[in-house]
Amino acid sequence: MMKIGFIGLGTMGRPMAGHLQAGQHKLFLHDITPLPKELIEGGAVACKSGREVAQQSDVVIVMVPDTPHVEAVLFGTEGVAAGLSKGKIVVDMSSISPLATKEFAGKIEALGADYLDAPVSGGEVGAKAASLTIMVGGPERAFNAVKPVFDKMGKNVTHVGANGDGQTTKVANQIIVALTIQAVGEALLFASRAGADPALVRQALMGGFASSRILEVHGERMVKRNFAPGFRIELHQKDLNLALEGARSLGLSLPSTALAQQMFSSCAAHGGKAWDHSALVRALEMMADHEVAKA
Repeated sequence: MMKIGFIGLGTMGRPMAGHLQAGQHKLFLHDITPLPKELIEGGAVACKSGREVAQQSDVVIVMVPDTPHVEAVLFGTEGVAAGLSKGKIVVDMSSISPLATKEFAGKIEALGADYLDAPVSGGEVGAKAASLTIMVGGPERAFNAVKPVFDKMGKNVTHVGANGDGQTTKVANQIIVALTIQAVGEALLFASRAGADPALVRQALMGGFASSRILEVHGERMVKRNFAPGFRIELHQKDLNLALEGARSLGLSLPSTALAQQMFSSCAAHGGKAWDHSALVRALEMMADHEVAKA
Protein backbone atom coordinates (compact mmCIF):
# COMPACT_ATOMS: atom_id res chain seq x y z
CA MET A 1 0.00 0.00 0.00
CA MET A 2 1.27 3.47 -0.94
CA LYS A 3 0.35 6.78 0.65
CA ILE A 4 -0.95 8.92 -2.22
CA GLY A 5 -1.93 12.56 -2.18
CA PHE A 6 -4.51 13.69 -4.73
CA ILE A 7 -5.25 17.34 -5.47
CA GLY A 8 -8.06 18.13 -7.89
CA LEU A 9 -11.13 15.90 -7.47
CA GLY A 10 -13.20 17.12 -10.40
CA THR A 11 -14.69 15.31 -13.39
CA MET A 12 -11.50 13.36 -14.04
CA GLY A 13 -9.78 13.33 -10.66
CA ARG A 14 -12.71 11.95 -8.71
CA PRO A 15 -12.97 8.57 -10.50
CA MET A 16 -9.19 8.33 -10.82
CA ALA A 17 -8.78 8.71 -7.07
CA GLY A 18 -11.57 6.21 -6.58
CA HIS A 19 -9.63 3.55 -8.47
CA LEU A 20 -6.59 4.17 -6.28
CA GLN A 21 -8.70 3.80 -3.16
CA ALA A 22 -10.19 0.57 -4.54
CA GLY A 23 -6.60 -0.61 -5.00
CA GLN A 24 -6.08 -0.27 -1.22
CA HIS A 25 -3.91 2.85 -1.39
CA LYS A 26 -4.23 5.37 1.43
CA LEU A 27 -5.41 8.71 0.07
CA PHE A 28 -4.78 12.25 1.31
CA LEU A 29 -7.05 14.71 -0.50
CA HIS A 30 -7.28 18.45 -1.08
CA ASP A 31 -9.43 20.59 -3.35
CA ILE A 32 -10.98 24.05 -3.42
CA THR A 33 -14.43 22.42 -3.67
CA PRO A 34 -16.01 19.95 -1.22
CA LEU A 35 -14.29 16.56 -1.29
CA PRO A 36 -16.20 13.55 -2.66
CA LYS A 37 -18.20 12.02 0.16
CA GLU A 38 -17.61 8.46 -1.00
CA LEU A 39 -13.82 8.86 -0.83
CA ILE A 40 -13.91 10.27 2.70
CA GLU A 41 -16.29 7.54 3.81
CA GLY A 42 -13.92 5.02 2.23
CA GLY A 43 -11.09 6.17 4.48
CA ALA A 44 -9.43 9.04 2.61
CA VAL A 45 -8.02 11.84 4.75
CA ALA A 46 -9.09 15.44 4.09
CA CYS A 47 -6.15 17.88 4.12
CA LYS A 48 -6.33 21.64 4.52
CA SER A 49 -3.55 22.45 2.05
CA GLY A 50 -1.22 21.10 -0.58
CA ARG A 51 1.56 21.35 1.97
CA GLU A 52 -0.27 18.99 4.30
CA VAL A 53 -0.94 16.57 1.42
CA ALA A 54 2.77 16.50 0.56
CA GLN A 55 3.82 15.98 4.17
CA GLN A 56 1.54 12.96 4.52
CA SER A 57 2.14 11.30 1.14
CA ASP A 58 4.83 9.37 -0.73
CA VAL A 59 3.40 10.41 -4.10
CA VAL A 60 1.40 13.58 -4.79
CA ILE A 61 -0.88 13.59 -7.84
CA VAL A 62 -2.17 16.88 -9.24
CA MET A 63 -5.18 16.95 -11.61
CA VAL A 64 -6.31 20.54 -12.26
CA PRO A 65 -7.40 22.45 -15.39
CA ASP A 66 -4.48 24.60 -16.58
CA THR A 67 -0.88 25.78 -16.15
CA PRO A 68 -1.60 28.59 -13.64
CA HIS A 69 -3.59 26.18 -11.47
CA VAL A 70 -0.71 23.71 -11.34
CA GLU A 71 1.71 26.51 -10.47
CA ALA A 72 -0.55 27.67 -7.65
CA VAL A 73 -1.00 24.14 -6.29
CA LEU A 74 2.73 23.50 -6.29
CA PHE A 75 4.26 26.84 -5.37
CA GLY A 76 1.50 28.99 -3.88
CA THR A 77 1.08 29.75 -0.20
CA GLU A 78 0.90 26.44 1.67
CA GLY A 79 1.52 24.68 -1.63
CA VAL A 80 2.87 21.19 -2.28
CA ALA A 81 6.49 22.34 -2.55
CA ALA A 82 6.42 23.56 1.05
CA GLY A 83 5.69 20.04 2.30
CA LEU A 84 8.08 18.01 0.16
CA SER A 85 11.12 16.14 1.39
CA LYS A 86 13.79 14.03 -0.28
CA GLY A 87 12.55 10.93 -2.09
CA LYS A 88 8.97 12.02 -2.63
CA ILE A 89 7.42 12.14 -6.10
CA VAL A 90 5.14 14.79 -7.60
CA VAL A 91 3.00 13.64 -10.53
CA ASP A 92 1.16 16.26 -12.58
CA MET A 93 -1.61 14.57 -14.56
CA SER A 94 -3.09 17.86 -15.78
CA SER A 95 -2.67 18.99 -19.39
CA ILE A 96 -0.45 22.08 -19.33
CA SER A 97 2.44 23.86 -21.04
CA PRO A 98 5.48 21.67 -21.78
CA LEU A 99 7.80 24.65 -21.21
CA ALA A 100 6.27 25.47 -17.83
CA THR A 101 6.46 21.78 -16.95
CA LYS A 102 10.22 21.79 -17.38
CA GLU A 103 10.46 24.83 -15.12
CA PHE A 104 8.24 23.23 -12.46
CA ALA A 105 10.26 20.02 -12.60
CA GLY A 106 13.50 21.88 -12.00
CA LYS A 107 12.10 23.58 -8.89
CA ILE A 108 10.74 20.32 -7.46
CA GLU A 109 13.98 18.45 -8.13
CA ALA A 110 15.91 21.21 -6.34
CA LEU A 111 13.96 20.20 -3.22
CA GLY A 112 15.16 16.61 -3.50
CA ALA A 113 11.94 15.20 -4.93
CA ASP A 114 11.21 13.74 -8.37
CA TYR A 115 8.72 15.14 -10.87
CA LEU A 116 6.67 13.35 -13.51
CA ASP A 117 4.40 14.98 -16.06
CA ALA A 118 1.73 12.40 -16.87
CA PRO A 119 -1.20 13.89 -18.80
CA VAL A 120 -4.00 11.58 -19.84
CA SER A 121 -6.30 10.92 -22.78
CA GLY A 122 -9.65 9.16 -22.66
CA GLY A 123 -11.88 11.74 -21.04
CA GLU A 124 -14.45 11.12 -18.35
CA VAL A 125 -15.36 7.74 -19.85
CA GLY A 126 -11.75 6.57 -19.63
CA ALA A 127 -11.35 7.94 -16.12
CA LYS A 128 -14.40 6.05 -14.91
CA ALA A 129 -13.38 2.84 -16.70
CA ALA A 130 -9.71 3.04 -15.60
CA SER A 131 -8.79 2.83 -19.28
CA LEU A 132 -6.93 6.12 -19.67
CA THR A 133 -3.91 6.53 -21.91
CA ILE A 134 -1.16 8.01 -19.74
CA MET A 135 1.88 9.72 -21.33
CA VAL A 136 4.72 10.14 -18.87
CA GLY A 137 7.79 12.36 -18.93
CA GLY A 138 10.46 12.38 -16.24
CA PRO A 139 13.13 10.23 -14.57
CA GLU A 140 12.83 6.52 -15.29
CA ARG A 141 13.36 5.63 -11.62
CA ALA A 142 10.35 7.71 -10.64
CA PHE A 143 8.28 6.27 -13.48
CA ASN A 144 9.09 2.72 -12.36
CA ALA A 145 8.10 3.58 -8.80
CA VAL A 146 4.75 5.05 -9.82
CA LYS A 147 3.92 2.62 -12.66
CA PRO A 148 1.73 0.39 -10.41
CA VAL A 149 -0.27 3.50 -9.48
CA PHE A 150 -0.70 4.48 -13.14
CA ASP A 151 -1.88 0.94 -13.90
CA LYS A 152 -4.82 1.42 -11.52
CA MET A 153 -6.02 4.37 -13.61
CA GLY A 154 -5.11 3.47 -17.18
CA LYS A 155 -4.44 0.71 -19.66
CA ASN A 156 -1.91 2.31 -22.01
CA VAL A 157 0.89 3.74 -19.88
CA THR A 158 4.03 4.88 -21.73
CA HIS A 159 7.23 6.52 -20.50
CA VAL A 160 7.93 8.82 -23.45
CA GLY A 161 11.06 10.62 -22.23
CA ALA A 162 12.27 13.48 -20.06
CA ASN A 163 10.22 16.09 -18.20
CA GLY A 164 8.02 17.99 -20.65
CA ASP A 165 7.83 15.12 -23.14
CA GLY A 166 4.64 13.81 -21.57
CA GLN A 167 2.96 17.18 -22.04
CA THR A 168 4.32 17.46 -25.57
CA THR A 169 2.79 14.06 -26.36
CA LYS A 170 -0.56 15.21 -24.96
CA VAL A 171 -0.50 18.34 -27.13
CA ALA A 172 0.18 16.15 -30.18
CA ASN A 173 -2.74 13.93 -29.13
CA GLN A 174 -5.06 16.92 -28.92
CA ILE A 175 -4.07 18.10 -32.39
CA ILE A 176 -5.00 14.71 -33.83
CA VAL A 177 -8.26 14.54 -31.88
CA ALA A 178 -9.38 18.03 -32.92
CA LEU A 179 -8.61 17.50 -36.59
CA THR A 180 -10.29 14.11 -36.60
CA ILE A 181 -13.43 15.53 -34.98
CA GLN A 182 -13.48 18.16 -37.71
CA ALA A 183 -13.01 15.52 -40.41
CA VAL A 184 -15.80 13.33 -39.03
CA GLY A 185 -18.07 16.37 -38.73
CA GLU A 186 -17.45 17.44 -42.33
CA ALA A 187 -17.98 13.89 -43.64
CA LEU A 188 -21.28 13.34 -41.82
CA LEU A 189 -22.49 16.84 -42.71
CA PHE A 190 -21.73 16.17 -46.38
CA ALA A 191 -23.53 12.82 -46.27
CA SER A 192 -26.56 14.28 -44.51
CA ARG A 193 -26.85 17.30 -46.83
CA ALA A 194 -26.63 14.96 -49.83
CA GLY A 195 -29.68 13.08 -48.54
CA ALA A 196 -28.05 9.98 -47.04
CA ASP A 197 -28.81 8.71 -43.54
CA PRO A 198 -25.78 9.87 -41.48
CA ALA A 199 -26.28 7.05 -38.94
CA LEU A 200 -26.03 4.42 -41.68
CA VAL A 201 -23.12 6.24 -43.34
CA ARG A 202 -21.28 6.19 -40.03
CA GLN A 203 -22.06 2.50 -39.60
CA ALA A 204 -20.67 1.72 -43.06
CA LEU A 205 -17.51 3.77 -42.49
CA MET A 206 -16.83 1.97 -39.22
CA GLY A 207 -15.89 -1.11 -41.24
CA GLY A 208 -13.38 0.63 -43.49
CA PHE A 209 -10.07 2.49 -43.45
CA ALA A 210 -11.81 5.64 -42.18
CA SER A 211 -12.75 3.88 -38.95
CA SER A 212 -11.58 5.54 -35.76
CA ARG A 213 -12.50 5.86 -32.11
CA ILE A 214 -13.70 9.38 -32.83
CA LEU A 215 -15.95 8.22 -35.67
CA GLU A 216 -17.31 5.57 -33.31
CA VAL A 217 -17.93 7.73 -30.23
CA HIS A 218 -18.17 11.31 -31.44
CA GLY A 219 -19.78 10.42 -34.75
CA GLU A 220 -22.57 8.87 -32.70
CA ARG A 221 -22.80 12.02 -30.58
CA MET A 222 -23.19 14.11 -33.75
CA VAL A 223 -25.95 11.89 -35.11
CA LYS A 224 -27.81 11.64 -31.79
CA ARG A 225 -27.24 15.33 -30.91
CA ASN A 226 -25.68 14.47 -27.57
CA PHE A 227 -23.28 17.27 -26.72
CA ALA A 228 -23.35 16.95 -22.94
CA PRO A 229 -19.72 17.45 -21.93
CA GLY A 230 -17.33 14.58 -21.61
CA PHE A 231 -14.47 16.92 -22.55
CA ARG A 232 -15.45 20.57 -22.79
CA ILE A 233 -14.68 22.76 -25.80
CA GLU A 234 -13.01 25.35 -23.56
CA LEU A 235 -10.50 22.72 -22.38
CA HIS A 236 -9.70 21.64 -25.92
CA GLN A 237 -9.24 25.31 -26.82
CA LYS A 238 -6.70 25.54 -24.01
CA ASP A 239 -4.81 22.53 -25.40
CA LEU A 240 -4.77 23.88 -28.95
CA ASN A 241 -3.50 27.21 -27.61
CA LEU A 242 -0.56 25.27 -26.17
CA ALA A 243 0.01 23.71 -29.60
CA LEU A 244 -0.12 27.03 -31.44
CA GLU A 245 2.05 28.83 -28.87
CA GLY A 246 4.57 26.00 -29.03
CA ALA A 247 4.52 26.10 -32.83
CA ARG A 248 5.29 29.82 -32.83
CA SER A 249 8.23 29.31 -30.50
CA LEU A 250 9.54 26.53 -32.76
CA GLY A 251 8.98 28.45 -36.01
CA LEU A 252 6.34 25.96 -37.20
CA SER A 253 3.12 26.48 -39.10
CA LEU A 254 0.14 24.36 -38.01
CA PRO A 255 -2.60 25.62 -40.35
CA SER A 256 -5.13 22.85 -39.77
CA THR A 257 -4.74 23.17 -36.00
CA ALA A 258 -5.39 26.90 -36.29
CA LEU A 259 -8.54 26.23 -38.31
CA ALA A 260 -9.84 23.72 -35.76
CA GLN A 261 -9.25 26.32 -33.05
CA GLN A 262 -11.36 28.79 -35.03
CA MET A 263 -14.16 26.21 -35.22
CA PHE A 264 -14.05 25.83 -31.45
CA SER A 265 -14.02 29.62 -31.08
CA SER A 266 -17.16 29.84 -33.20
CA CYS A 267 -18.91 27.36 -30.92
CA ALA A 268 -17.77 29.27 -27.84
CA ALA A 269 -19.05 32.53 -29.34
CA HIS A 270 -22.48 30.89 -29.66
CA GLY A 271 -22.53 29.93 -25.98
CA GLY A 272 -20.90 26.54 -26.41
CA LYS A 273 -17.67 26.67 -24.43
CA ALA A 274 -19.06 24.00 -22.10
CA TRP A 275 -20.32 21.76 -24.92
CA ASP A 276 -18.54 18.49 -25.54
CA HIS A 277 -15.75 18.96 -28.09
CA SER A 278 -17.63 16.76 -30.56
CA ALA A 279 -19.92 19.80 -30.90
CA LEU A 280 -17.28 21.35 -33.18
CA VAL A 281 -19.65 19.99 -35.84
CA ARG A 282 -22.13 22.69 -34.84
CA ALA A 283 -19.80 25.38 -36.21
CA LEU A 284 -19.81 23.54 -39.53
CA GLU A 285 -23.59 23.16 -39.37
CA MET A 286 -24.09 26.88 -38.78
CA MET A 287 -22.10 27.67 -41.91
CA ALA A 288 -24.09 25.11 -43.91
CA ASP A 289 -27.48 25.97 -42.32
CA HIS A 290 -28.03 22.22 -41.95
CA GLU A 291 -27.73 19.74 -39.10
CA VAL A 292 -26.13 16.32 -39.46
CA ALA A 293 -29.15 14.57 -37.98
CA LYS A 294 -31.55 16.09 -40.53
CA ALA A 295 -31.05 13.96 -43.63
